[in-house]
Amino acid sequence: MLHAVIMAGGSGTRFWPQSRQVMPKQLLKLAGDQTMIQDTAGRAGWIGPERTWVVTNAVQADETRKQLGDVPPSNVLVEPCARNTAPCVGYAAAELLHADPDAVMLVMPADHVIGPPEVFQKAVEQAAAIVESDPEQLVLFGVKPNYPSVGFGYIERGEELADSEKAYKVESFREKPDLDTAQQYLDSGKFYWNCGIFVWKASRILEALKEYEPDMHERLMRVSEKIGKDDFQSTLETEYPEMNSTSIDYAVLERAKSVSVLEAPFEWDDVGSWEALTRLLGEDEAKNTIDGQFVGLETTGCTVRDTTGGHLIGTIGIEDCIIVHTPDATLVAKKGDENAIKRLISEIRDRGLDQYL
Repeated sequence: MLHAVIMAGGSGTRFWPQSRQVMPKQLLKLAGDQTMIQDTAGRAGWIGPERTWVVTNAVQADETRKQLGDVPPSNVLVEPCARNTAPCVGYAAAELLHADPDAVMLVMPADHVIGPPEVFQKAVEQAAAIVESDPEQLVLFGVKPNYPSVGFGYIERGEELADSEKAYKVESFREKPDLDTAQQYLDSGKFYWNCGIFVWKASRILEALKEYEPDMHERLMRVSEKIGKDDFQSTLETEYPEMNSTSIDYAVLERAKSVSVLEAPFEWDDVGSWEALTRLLGEDEAKNTIDGQFVGLETTGCTVRDTTGGHLIGTIGIEDCIIVHTPDATLVAKKGDENAIKRLISEIRDRGLDQYL
C-alpha cells in the first residue's frame, strides 16, 4: 500500500520576513490560492488522507493540522527537535510499519512546486511498480537540468533498468558543483538534479539504516516499540535528540546498493529563495516580478512583494533588488546572495529581536 510522507519541519529562512518560525514558507501562499503544504498534500490526493503523513515540529504542528484538515491528526508526526532527513524518514517509516507492514513510502518535501498533478501521479506509480517488482530498490526522482545550476546536488545515471522506461541505476552522487562542472554535467546528458523525492518500502529503508546508521536504527526501534503506549512521548524525547543529524542521502543513498533514479517527467521547482518567484509568477517588460501594489521609476530586475494587501511600494532608480513588505518587518536586499538572509537572521537574533523571527 502506498503512503505519502511529507517532510515539513523546515524554517524557510530564505523567505524572511514573510516566513517565520511559527509560519514558515511551507505554510504560506507563495504562488497560488493554497499554501505550499496544501498543494503538496493535494498533489498526492489519489493516495488518500488516511495514508498521508506529515513530519513536522511542535511549533508548526497545530497550524499544519489546521491546514490539512482531512489528514488524521495522529498522522501528523511531531519531532522533538530537528535532526535532518535521515531520522525524519526513519521515524515516519517506523510509524508506517505499525499501520501497514507492507507500506511503500512516497517521501517528498512540503515546499516544492510540481505539476501537472496527473503526470506526477503516473511517475510515482511507475516508481512504486519498480519497488513492488524489486523490494530492495530505493528509487529517487531526478530532474533533467535545463541550465548549469550550482545550487543543486546531482545524480549521475548508469545503465537503464530492465522493463522500466527512463529508470536507471545510480552511478554516483555529486555535490553542488562550480559553474564549469555544472556545465559539463549539463552537456553530458547523464546527470539529473537531485530533487529529494523518493519511493521505497518502509521496511527496506529501516534495514538500510540498520546497516549504515546502526545507532540511529537502534534508537528508532526503541521509539517504535513504544508507539501507542503511555511512555511513547518520553521515549521519543529521550532518543530523538541523540540520533545523528544527517540527511538520508548521506546516511543511506550514497552508500547503499540497489539505488535507482527515475527521470522526472513533471515540472519541478524547489522554491529555494525569493528569486524563485520570477520563475513562478513571471516578470513584466522591465523584468520586475511584482506581487502587490507597486509603482517604480527606472526600476529593473527587481522582485517586489507586499503581504499586507494594502501597502504601496514605490521605487526610484534601483535594479536587481528584492523588496518584501510585511506588517512588522521589511526586507530590501540585492539579488544573488541567497545566504545573506541567513546572515541577517543571525544578526537579528544576536540583537535580541527574536519577535521578528
